[in-house]
Amino acid sequence: MDDRVRRHAGILTDYCTDVSADDDVLIRAPTPAADLVEALYERIGDRGARPTTEWRHPRATRAYGRAIDPDDVRTADHRLAAMAETDVVILIKGAENDAAGSDVDPETRAALRRAKRPVLDERLETRWVITQYPTAADAQRADLPTRAWEEFVYDAVDRDWDAQRAFQERLVDVLEPAETVRIVSGDDTDLRLSVDGMGAFNDAGEDNMPGGEVATVPVVDSADGTITFDLPVVRGGREIRGARLTFEDGEVVDHAAERNEAALTALLDTDDGARRLGELGIGMNRDIDRFTNNLLFDEKMGDTVHVALGDAMAECVPDDRELNESAVHADLLVDTSEDSRIEVDGEVVQENGTFAFE
Repeated sequence: MDDRVRRHAGILTDYCTDVSADDDVLIRAPTPAADLVEALYERIGDRGARPTTEWRHPRATRAYGRAIDPDDVRTADHRLAAMAETDVVILIKGAENDAAGSDVDPETRAALRRAKRPVLDERLETRWVITQYPTAADAQRADLPTRAWEEFVYDAVDRDWDAQRAFQERLVDVLEPAETVRIVSGDDTDLRLSVDGMGAFNDAGEDNMPGGEVATVPVVDSADGTITFDLPVVRGGREIRGARLTFEDGEVVDHAAERNEAALTALLDTDDGARRLGELGIGMNRDIDRFTNNLLFDEKMGDTVHVALGDAMAECVPDDRELNESAVHADLLVDTSEDSRIEVDGEVVQENGTFAFE
């Protein structure tokens, strides 16, 4: 087995989730990630914990989505009960075919997202992490040879996370006392948000591996303006390109997309919370130095900003403030490397991808 896979497994069990002998661990993985699952079982066994694996099967998921009537979709109680008994969840990404479920009806897809929400809520109570296993399909999407993609993934994962956390803490110190944030990019993006009273989250790889962003939550009714997204996002096998959202009083009042606008509409129509923002994230990982069409990496780049439609990051919202809730959390990304700036309380903190404190 490639030693990089074993090191990846060690980072997931030791740094990200701190697996102990008392833990029931769920690993959700695509079949191409079998080597990483094997390495995780070795690490989990060394610690005396109890693992189980849920294999992702896109063909079966597609078949189910095409067969079931949306009115028959409901929460899988056995999955909910199992998640309630789970201590650690390790979610592994790795595509065989990004478009495997693209012909599932959007109404059915939205119903399935809503039905999974209670399971997601239980998962968020565990110690969880999302990571990437390098596959040929993802390499192709990144426009890289498979071996180059493997090197890119492992270099992004296996690094000094304590140093990254210290660098990001400088932006946390800016955002924690902040009241307003404005994002300007080119002629198509000018979005104003209130973050008054919200916390700032330093993502140094505990929940996402790789990590590399600082995030906060907009006040639920504060977003005003228009934002246009530079990179595509894949939802349910459909690639949405050139998405544009216009907000008034925190809610999307107009939207468009150059490609798959219907998929964007279906996303917004999932529930009431899907039309509001649940996150503002600012990328800070300088070791991720190219776009890969993979949001787990692209949103961490140091010259990007992303906002997420839907469910809010609860760790940033005080108990006495409104928490946006939704069955979706969909990150959408803006390239801020050129003709762009981020203002915090009227002061420019990043211009053309460079932070004022760099």
